[in-house]
Amino acid sequence: GADRVVQIVTFGTLAAKGVIRDVGRVMDLPIWLRWDSIAKMIPGGTEHHAGPGADHESGAEEAYLEDEQVRELIDMSKRLEGLPRHTSMHAAGVVIGQKAIDEFVPLSLGSDGSVTTQFTMTTLEELGLLKMDFLGLRTLTVIQDAEKLASKSAGKEIDVEKIDYDDKEVLASIGTGKTDGVFQLESSGMKSFMKELKPQSLEDIIAGISLYRPGPMDFIPKYIKGKNHPELITYDCPQLEHILAPTYGCIVYQEQVMQIVRDLAGYTLGRSDLLRRAMSKKKGDVMQKERHNFVYGNPEENVPGCIANGIDEKTANKIYDEMIDFAKYAFNKSHAAAYAVVAYQTAWLKYYYPVEFMAALMTSVIDNSGKVSEYIYTCRQMGIEILPPDINKGVGNFSVDGGKIRYGLAAIKSIGRPVIQSIIEERERGGEF
Repeated sequence: GADRVVQIVTFGTLAAKGVIRDVGRVMDLPIWLRWDSIAKMIPGGTEHHAGPGADHESGAEEAYLEDEQVRELIDMSKRLEGLPRHTSMHAAGVVIGQKAIDEFVPLSLGSDGSVTTQFTMTTLEELGLLKMDFLGLRTLTVIQDAEKLASKSAGKEIDVEKIDYDDKEVLASIGTGKTDGVFQLESSGMKSFMKELKPQSLEDIIAGISLYRPGPMDFIPKYIKGKNHPELITYDCPQLEHILAPTYGCIVYQEQVMQIVRDLAGYTLGRSDLLRRAMSKKKGDVMQKERHNFVYGNPEENVPGCIANGIDEKTANKIYDEMIDFAKYAFNKSHAAAYAVVAYQTAWLKYYYPVEFMAALMTSVIDNSGKVSEYIYTCRQMGIEILPPDINKGVGNFSVDGGKIRYGLAAIKSIGRPVIQSIIEERERGGEF
């Protein structure tokens, strides 16, 4: 019920730059240009204060030492930094209760009228309430809308849940790098990576999504080399082969780390998850302690260890080093797989029903004129014609009209949806204008 599921509050805190601007405004300093420029001197992030010990190049330190007003401003700002400034809603977190939530925690109304808790997520977890993260994706709406438009055009039901995930033509289209509008694969870096990777299966897309992030990027050349030259892949011990073969000899996922410690050192499922957790949270002491268990075993806790399984000490340590080195970036495969499925579904729709897909995509960004014009440019490159808005043919959203896209009336600036709604109702009632 609606009373048992509530969004979670987050507190926006006063960060280093913002706090100086806020304090300057409140102290009503006449030299506002001055405090704005002081705020600009502070490097990004919150951990930087102006004043003594600040970046020498920025000039904040000299200003601090020379000007009494600046000194007062900065000292006051330092005391306030990190305090809550305003409340907003957590992007994905909700709390779910067996009774109405107001029996457990105080609630408040958000700015848009939505109900939020007054406690932050850490407090809620400590109270033992169930906190879940639900990520809302605009792409899911795009897929749904594109399915409807495609079903209408094809005259039969199109259901992306029933498509073939090993369609070589769709995979080849991803490999061309023309992936505008394809979920997770539309940034310029991702486009060039897909051209290089030329995915042959869904497994490759899952790996692509996991590798294309700041840490693991260093492994991309090794991954692509292994994919193109399987004969060059080497494994430290034969037990690793079946675990790392799908990713061409690279450790890419947290799940692989868990499988390595289970197969090589005889960990239980539960214990392998604890190690994965320590690795992703970068708990160095736990990882060093586990090294001994991994290599030599631990009879009290029922861990055989690598040596008992015929893997020599040097190799076991080398494998552990590689895992630790990689664990900083290890990505959760189940998460990447869910993303890859959505990416593949959008690529499939774009390949087989390009007009319907692009219409649905443009509808999803209808309020963002910059994005709309970007996608109009993409349509032109794809050879899809865009028809001008038409009071007799158009609807609020972008629609399909004889294999072309009819411009959505709601995308026209300064015309509200209610107006368009009444135009369409009138047209349905009294015929064309």
